[in-house]
Formats: sequence, C-alpha cells, structure tokens
Amino acid sequence: MQIDIRTDGITPLRQTFANIARRIGPDKPATRYQEAMYDLQPDTSFHYRPLWQPEYELYDSRRTAVKMADWHALKDPRQFYYGTWVNNRARQQESMEKNLEFIEQRGLLAVMPAATRDILVTTLVVLRHAEWAANMNNAYVTAYGYGSAITEAAMFQTMDRLALAQYLTRIGLLIGGKPAVDTARTAWLDDPAWQGVRHATEDLLVRQDWFELFVAQNLVFDGLVYPLFYQKLDAQLAIGHGPTYGLATDFMRTWFGETSRWVDAVVKTAAQESAANAAVLGSFAFGWLDRFEAALEPVAQRLFGDDGGDVLAAVAAPLEQRLAGLGLTRQGAPS
Repeated sequence: MQIDIRTDGITPLRQTFANIARRIGPDKPATRYQEAMYDLQPDTSFHYRPLWQPEYELYDSRRTAVKMADWHALKDPRQFYYGTWVNNRARQQESMEKNLEFIEQRGLLAVMPAATRDILVTTLVVLRHAEWAANMNNAYVTAYGYGSAITEAAMFQTMDRLALAQYLTRIGLLIGGKPAVDTARTAWLDDPAWQGVRHATEDLLVRQDWFELFVAQNLVFDGLVYPLFYQKLDAQLAIGHGPTYGLATDFMRTWFGETSRWVDAVVKTAAQESAANAAVLGSFAFGWLDRFEAALEPVAQRLFGDDGGDVLAAVAAPLEQRLAGLGLTRQGAPS
C-alpha cells in the first residue's frame, strides 16, 4: 500500500482583527504590537463621570492641553507590548543581577574610600526617592492619559521606575547597609543641596496635565539626571576606581538610551501635529528645564566640586539641542 502525503495551503479569511484592518488595510498582516495596542481606549458608553472631577468623562482627551486627531499616533518605536517588555527586562535583570553579585562578593563598593562612599550615599542613592516620584508621575499618565498607545507604554515606564528605585536601594545597601539608605533619605528631606530638586519634584506631583508630567519627567528631568549621574559621574569615578560604578549602574545607562527613543518619538509626533501643540510642549519642556537645571546645580557641585556648574551646563546643552530636534522652542516658556 502506498501512502501519498500532500500539503495544501490554507488562505486565511482575514489577516487580522477588523479594527486593525481598518487602519492598515485588510490584506496586510498585523504585528503583535499593533494588535495589542490599537483601539483599546474606551471612548463611548461610560456609565458615570468621576465624582472627583465631574467636568470630565471617565476617559477624556481634554485632560491635557495637547490635542491629537488620532491619539494612537503616539506609537512606541520599541513596539513593546507585555510579552516583549517582560522578555526584554528579564534579560536585562539577569545581567544586572550578575553585576551586583560580582560587586557584592568582592565588596567593591564597600571598600571605596570613605569620601567617595559619602558622596554616592548623599547623591546617587538619594535618587531612589526621585525614581519613586517618577513612578507616581508615570502612573498618573497611565491613569489619565488618552489612547492605549501612550498609556500602555507609560505603564511599562511606571514599573521600570520602581525597579530603578529598588536597584538604587540595593546599591546603597552594598555601600553601607541600612545606615547608608537612611542617610540618603535624610539627605532627600533635609540636605540643602537637594531641596530645590525635592521642591520641583513635589510641585510636579500635583500637576494636572498628564502630558506636562510626561514631558517634565521623562524628557527634561531624566535628560538632565541620567547623563549627569550615569555618564559624567561614571567617567570621573572610572579614573580612580575602575569599572565598579559602571557595573553597578549599567542598567540605568542602557535603560535611558532605550526609553529616550520612545519619549522622543511621542513628543516629536505630538509637536508635528500642530503649531499649537508645539507651543504647548515647548512651554512645558523649557519651563521645567530652567527650573530643574537651577535645582540640580548644588547637586552637581557636590559631585564635581568647582567644576559642577560646567559639567551641568555640558549636560543641559545637548538636552536643549535634543528639544530643538523634536521641534520645540522657548516660545511660550514661562519667564
């Protein structure tokens, strides 16, 4: 008896869901990201208005001064949905855990000179509180933002900031145990060098426009702090202490480079939507840039001594160029 094995091609009746097909065409297969992101934003049939803000619908695009014809245009160039985000972060966490284990087994942070450890405790470890504020700000964007393109990615950003706060806490513990973490908390609350940053951070926590939070936190504040702490300070410490600091903060550098692509894409797309959007975003960006740059000056002096002002300026100048590249100007920025 002879058996013939045949193959046959099956033509799918449709390539993707109807809502995706309306966007990309019926004959084009959709990516997982598109299927997990497009048109998940509820926009009809709300049962009630929020009792704390009855002037708005439960989901309302009027919660920001920025206006978009299609809020799903604010796509993530990383194309993160839950599965890809988890897999990416899992690989990064594995690498970071190996770095911290290497440092802990050899006591590399604990054996640094006392002066260096004191500086790190009263500067780097203090950022755990700023990261917690960033977690809350991005949670606000997730809760009140409009369009699943932005709110999905903001939720991933929210959880990333919690992880960053935890990593900074672990670094503090490796430097000097719980007393070091307690010292960092005291510095955040009482150290004069940090009070300008804390004041600005707390003012940001009560802003109502979620797009302003997005710009101020993820574009401006991060655009100053991450190059200052994870590039300039790393270069300085590497001269006398080798790669220890770089190993301890490797995730921060990688994460900032990756998320900057998303932040830039969102802001640039919104600015290109209209001149009014560009003016609003420019006001947000340059207003907070001026405030955070002034607030960070005492911290930069703590890190770099008399050169602190020059180092901070060297960080702020590329950020201004970055803002210009996104189509933002100082027009409308608070004086």
